[in-house]
Amino acid sequence: MIDEYPVLAIAAAFAEGETRMRGLHELRVKESDRLAAVADGLAAAGVTCRIEGDDLIVTGEGSAPRGGGMAATHLDHRIAMSFLVMGLAAREGMSVDDGAMIATSFPDFIPLMQRLGATIEGI
Repeated sequence: MIDEYPVLAIAAAFAEGETRMRGLHELRVKESDRLAAVADGLAAAGVTCRIEGDDLIVTGEGSAPRGGGMAATHLDHRIAMSFLVMGLAAREGMSVDDGAMIATSFPDFIPLMQRLGATIEGI
């Protein structure tokens, strides 16, 4: 389930209370440190979170997070798609620094998001 943790962290941002995802070392050793990238993106969206060892702890307020931040993707399509999904439901939309790699793994993602009401430009 390693690839699903970025979007699970987004879901946790909307939940109420603390969500602890344990043993995420594998997120640190792929193409980039996805654990740090997810935490940084959540922080940019106004979500309280922290990393303890290889655990990600996300504290949700039980409502839509502020959003409005820029998530650095580190050229990872999972990070890009997760934060664009967050932007669809957050109080303010989210931006990503690069989304070109999304087409490689999910070519219909941008049109699908646009049909759901997302405004996605420059990708």
